[in-house]
Amino acid sequence: MHPQPAHSWFSARRVAALAHNTLLELIRLKVFYFLLLFALLVIGSSIFTVNFSFQNPLQVLKDIGLGAMSIFSWLLGLLCTAGLLPKDKEDRTLYTILAKPVSRFEYLLGKLSGVFLLLVIAVALMSVVFAGVLGLREQQEIASVMQSSPPDRLAADIAAVRAAAFQANLIPGILLILLKALLCSTLTLLLSTLASSTVFTLLTSVVIYLIGHVQGIAREAWMSGADSTAALRVLAGFVALVFPDLQLFNVVDEIAVGTALPALLFWQTTGFGVLYIAVYFLLAQVFFSAREI
Repeated sequence: MHPQPAHSWFSARRVAALAHNTLLELIRLKVFYFLLLFALLVIGSSIFTVNFSFQNPLQVLKDIGLGAMSIFSWLLGLLCTAGLLPKDKEDRTLYTILAKPVSRFEYLLGKLSGVFLLLVIAVALMSVVFAGVLGLREQQEIASVMQSSPPDRLAADIAAVRAAAFQANLIPGILLILLKALLCSTLTLLLSTLASSTVFTLLTSVVIYLIGHVQGIAREAWMSGADSTAALRVLAGFVALVFPDLQLFNVVDEIAVGTALPALLFWQTTGFGVLYIAVYFLLAQVFFSAREI
């Protein structure tokens, strides 16, 4: 008899198969359709809400659309990732997979990759709808300008409307929204390897999400205050190290008003997000490997 070939500890094919199966499972969940439909409805209805605003309609539309994409992509990643491990454990799918020549590293990477694929698809679909709504509003604004602007200013006013609608910083802004959702999903996966309850994972993820958005403001207040002590500085440094500063990804307001997103800032934020994703995933692997299943 010939000896059985030794299986490598890592196989991209096994990870791809796990990611594909995870994506299919998540697509079947009703929460995916609910959140995606709700996000699309918010983005689509924003074209009507701008009529009641005294601000620039295109600015308000981008503010609403990008804000909805940010919130619902995070919610989608949170709800899908928090239930991955508990569901597989409850269905005993986890034991079946790990009984095969699949390492725990491959299992986690495949599951997280499936969530990432889902988020990419969701953000892409929301972006298409957002672009369609924005384009429709742009045509409405151009039609209004053609009726009200004097002939000598018509060309300039139309150019101003087009410049306010589609700007070059929309694409990097949407990419940062996606990266933020990927980061929060990886953090949720890490928490799920430590917790035994899906509810605890969800609540903790929400708390960390809130901390990530206010820690920059709190850190500045602690550092600039007259009563700032060494202990407060150490605490602020610890919070900044453990919890990502999610406010760095909040570029919706800047994009809405037309502020250009510097390339250096974009790449720095991207590197920051990728680093935290890698660190959180490696920690999840360490805790998951040490966990008795």
